[in-house]
Amino acid sequence: MPTPHRSPRPVRPPRPAPARRRRPRKQDERPHWGMRVATGLSVLVLGAGGIGHAVVTNLESGIDRVDPFKDMKNRPAGGRGMNLLLVGTDGREKIGKDEKRKYRLGGEPCHCTDTIMLVHLSADEERASVVSLPRDSYAEIPAHRDRTTGKEHAAHPVKLNAAYAEGGPGLTVSTVEHMTGVKIDHYLEVDFTSFMTTVDTLGGVKICTTRPLKDSYTGLDLAPGHHTLDGGQALQYVRSRHIDGAADLGRMQRQQKFMASLIKQATSSGVLLNPVRFREVASTMLKSVRADRGFDTEQMLSIGQAMRGFSAASSEFASVPMGDVAYQVKGIGSTVKWDPVKSKQLFTALREDKPLTTARPAEKAPAKKVDVPPDRIRVQVYNGTAKDGLGSEVDAALHATGFDTTRAPLTAPRHDLKRTLVTYDPRWDRSAKTLAAALPGAELRAVPGQGATMRVTAGTDHHAVERVHAEEPEPGRFGAVKGDEVACA
Repeated sequence: MPTPHRSPRPVRPPRPAPARRRRPRKQDERPHWGMRVATGLSVLVLGAGGIGHAVVTNLESGIDRVDPFKDMKNRPAGGRGMNLLLVGTDGREKIGKDEKRKYRLGGEPCHCTDTIMLVHLSADEERASVVSLPRDSYAEIPAHRDRTTGKEHAAHPVKLNAAYAEGGPGLTVSTVEHMTGVKIDHYLEVDFTSFMTTVDTLGGVKICTTRPLKDSYTGLDLAPGHHTLDGGQALQYVRSRHIDGAADLGRMQRQQKFMASLIKQATSSGVLLNPVRFREVASTMLKSVRADRGFDTEQMLSIGQAMRGFSAASSEFASVPMGDVAYQVKGIGSTVKWDPVKSKQLFTALREDKPLTTARPAEKAPAKKVDVPPDRIRVQVYNGTAKDGLGSEVDAALHATGFDTTRAPLTAPRHDLKRTLVTYDPRWDRSAKTLAAALPGAELRAVPGQGATMRVTAGTDHHAVERVHAEEPEPGRFGAVKGDEVACA
């Protein structure tokens, strides 16, 4: 892999450009998914790749232009590095009826953003930080003038995704800047037509899961293990929100996993160094991209040169820290309220060009990936042997790896148990499997009616508790991770 190119050239301000005739865009049905943004990030990954000025200039001419920064006032101060707002809208007029039916892309029209991500490219050109902004975030749209009617609108609360419906890209940018305090340098808007084709052009994207993923709304049906998804399957994966109780928050985490895998696929497949493949993939994506006028040939070349040395480990992913995930607003309904302290810290780090992840200490052995986070699992430990203190030892070890133990181990009726036993209510079978992963060799036994608390009776075979961690971060908890930690190995 080439070493990162470090260009001393700062990000250029937008330059005046001749007016371009905008292609008419149909208002279509809302697909209820969010991965058009992955295509947007792909534009950055594949942005220039050392292919050359002439090729990129030719590709740039096909981008539909918007001017989201026109007449904007009271903007945040700029910082180091570059910030891009990536949004996904409802454009899918090029998808055929059969594919719409196959991938369940029906629904009522919605002229709003379905996914919003803030991407920060560091000044040293060695890091990309991607922050997901929930579409249902509680937002206060700043006072503004309707660009079509000229009518003045006072500031008012909405869900974040409604800003686009009220004022298009410009109001979306100003609302995000108002909420985050981060100045947006560039705007990129993509649809899912180019996403599907891009995935197919790359030969599919690899993802992995430790549990079955099934969503009757999208048709997603994946068994545990590694999969190479084509464009249509990838679409199902990233738009699914009915897999578990995490809903949109879980979907954002899966989108981040997919983006990390997409980066890994693009940077390891030779696309950046193959002029033929680069042109094929880039031209496919740019057909469905809308960008600000400042995102021009020179900007694409500069970004592309910087990202030639990128790998999955060069990226990091986070979601805005949540406060109240069911904040009720009269006339709007349930919204997601950000944690005021933690979210401020997150956006301050972006403005100051600081990484969101921290160096992690080396581990003697990697933790096992499990389905349910251990701190969601209540455990009562029993000592089933004649060994004094074994119950306390097991309780402490389970607690140390994250389980919610009672910290008050009990003595079992029998003292000659050879094999450690885990009993559980069948309704909590996924939690039982997580607990069993931490106790290799333990016997699992279902006990209907036992309730939510798992019971561990330590036997003479017990020797250690192994570390486990959930495959995905817990919904609503801020914890940035590097791309190579969420992509498949």
